[in-house]
Amino acid sequence: MAMAAGGDAGAAGATAESPGRPAFLELFFDLAYVFALITLVDTFAGNLTWTGLAGTLLLLFPFSLVWAITTWAADLLGLSRPLVQVQFIAVAAASLLLAAAAPEAYGERALLFAVTYLAIHLGSSSYYLLLDRSPSEPGRSGRILSWYAVLAGGWVAGALIGGPAQLAIWGTAISVEYAGAWLGWPTPGLGRAHPRQWRLVGERVAERYRQFVIIALGAAIFITGTMFSLNEHTVDRAAALLVVFTGLVLMWRVYIYRAGELLTEAIARSTHPSRLTQSAAVTHLIMVAGIIGVAVTAHLVVVRPLGPTPPSWAAVILGAPALFLVGRGLLDYTVFARVSRSRLVGLALLAALAPVATRLPPIGVTALAMTVLLLIAGANLMSTRHHARVPTPPEAD
Repeated sequence: MAMAAGGDAGAAGATAESPGRPAFLELFFDLAYVFALITLVDTFAGNLTWTGLAGTLLLLFPFSLVWAITTWAADLLGLSRPLVQVQFIAVAAASLLLAAAAPEAYGERALLFAVTYLAIHLGSSSYYLLLDRSPSEPGRSGRILSWYAVLAGGWVAGALIGGPAQLAIWGTAISVEYAGAWLGWPTPGLGRAHPRQWRLVGERVAERYRQFVIIALGAAIFITGTMFSLNEHTVDRAAALLVVFTGLVLMWRVYIYRAGELLTEAIARSTHPSRLTQSAAVTHLIMVAGIIGVAVTAHLVVVRPLGPTPPSWAAVILGAPALFLVGRGLLDYTVFARVSRSRLVGLALLAALAPVATRLPPIGVTALAMTVLLLIAGANLMSTRHHARVPTPPEAD
C-alpha cells in the first residue's frame, strides 16, 4: 500500500458531489481483492508453518501494491475519463487471474503469477505512457516502467528456480519495490517524484484506507460464513461463528475510534502530509494482515471448535489480533504522536495467554483473544467520553 499515498492534491478521481468518496467503479474494483484475500487465507490455512506464513505475507505485498498504484493513478488522472476506466477494469481482470494463481504461486503456477503481476505494472505504465498526453505522464509512468523492467528478471527467475530460493528472490524483489515506492521511484534521467505528487487529498486517502480495511473484513466474514455452511450445523460451530464474527466487529470498532476516524484531520494538520500518508499506508497493511489472520482463525475454529489446540493454531489465534494491535498502535502514533496504553496492555494480555493456549479448546482460545479486543474497545469508549482527542501528527509544528 505504499503507493496509496500517491496522487496530487487536486485529485480528479473523486466526484464533485462527494470529493472524498470512492467512485462506484472503485468499489467494483475492490471486489477482485476480496477474492484475492480469500485465496490467501485458504493458502495459509492449508500450510500453517513459518514458511507458509512468510509465503502468504509475501503474496499479500504484491496485491497491496497493485491496489495502491492503481488507486493512485486513477485519482491522479481522473477516474471519470474513459481512458482510465479501461485500465481500471483491465487491472481488475488481471488481479482475478493473479488471485487464481496465488494458491500455486510456489508451485506449478509460479510463472503465471510472476508474469501476470509484471504484466499489470508494465502494461499499465506502457498504456498511460502511450495514450495519455498529460505533461507529467512521461515522468510518472516512465519511472514505474523503468523499475519494473529491471525487477522483471527477479520475478521470472524466482518462478523458474522454485524451491526455497524462490521465496528469497521474490522477497528481495518486493522489498526493492516498496523501497522504490517510498522514495518516489528514483530513476536516472527522470529523477524522483516530488512528495506532493505522491499523496491523495486527505479526505480521500483516509476513505480509501478505510475501504481497504473493509475489503479484509468482508473477506473474513465470507470465510467465517462459508466454513459454517460447509460443515454440519452444530451448537459448538454456531458458537465459534459468533465468537469470530464478534471479534471482527470489535476490530472495526477499535480501528475507527478514533485514529481511523481522525486520519483525515491529521493529514491536514501535518507539516509533511506525503510522509504521513505513506506511514498510514504501512500501518493499514499491518492491520489488514491481522484481519487476514482472524479469517484463518475462522477457517480453523469454525470447522473444529473443540478438541486440542495445536501450537500452530494457538499462534494464529493469538498472533492475528496481536498483529492488528501493532498496526493500530502505529496508527495511533501517526495521528496522535503517541501510542495508546490499551494497545500495549492488549499485546501483554495476548502474550500472557500463550502458555495456556494449547491446554484449551480452539473456541476457548479464540473467545479469550476476542475478550482482549472487547476490553480494548471498552477502554477506547471510556477514554473518548472523558478526553477529547485532537490529531497531533509527530512532525506537526
